[in-house]
Amino acid sequence: MSLKENGTIEEHRIYPSPNPNVKLTEITYWSNGLKVKGLLAEPKKEGVFESILYLRGGMQFVGMVRPARISQFAQKGFIVFAPYYRGNRGGEGKDEFAGEDRWDAVHGVEILKKHPRAIPDRIHLYSFSRGGIMALWTAILRNDITSVVFWAGVSDLISTYSERKDMRRMMKRVIGGTPNNNMEAYEERTALFRIEEIDAPVLLVHGMKDENVSFKQALLLEEELREKERVYETWYFPDYTHHFPPQVNRKIVDDVCIWMRRQGK
Repeated sequence: MSLKENGTIEEHRIYPSPNPNVKLTEITYWSNGLKVKGLLAEPKKEGVFESILYLRGGMQFVGMVRPARISQFAQKGFIVFAPYYRGNRGGEGKDEFAGEDRWDAVHGVEILKKHPRAIPDRIHLYSFSRGGIMALWTAILRNDITSVVFWAGVSDLISTYSERKDMRRMMKRVIGGTPNNNMEAYEERTALFRIEEIDAPVLLVHGMKDENVSFKQALLLEEELREKERVYETWYFPDYTHHFPPQVNRKIVDDVCIWMRRQGK
């Protein structure tokens, strides 16, 4: 089997769409020698559009990309690509929780840059939960990102190990040990140490009652962004947890779309 350039589409298939105004396509693309998968959403109406790399939360089947969610952004006039990350839905390799799988996000940007109806220099990152650390690494490892939305995002895997007893077994297995006996592996995945390499403006959205990803993780990132004199904005919500009420969520998504379109102009 011959390996192909990162971001090259190997195959695609039409995927059932929950929205009559949005076309969905499941994409298989190349990432560091592996064929991985993701879901592309695009408006059916004619025109050229800004685009979003949607970085999902969770691990393996937990938190998998939801067609209705990415269609919500496509309905608002964005082309959206959401990597499943390696090892998921038939993709090659193993999901590593922000290890080598970070490259699946980095190379996923190429899907959008090469899309015939996408504006190549208007690419945003939208992330949720575990996707937050994937977004930070993508913004660190690329210099062509317009903005980063970090919603209830993981910024520090050492804190995640401490906070989430239910995830420790998985983290030990995937990362290799604990912060006590393998701190280097946890630090290598934690993007906080390279925040000065992020050029794009960052929007932090977090519910202050979040028990899945603590509000502390937003504060840690905010502190680093401030110290490194990066451009950022915070939207903190005292009454909400990890998942906002649907009506509130829709309003914030509207506001996030407006915020993204304003960046870099």
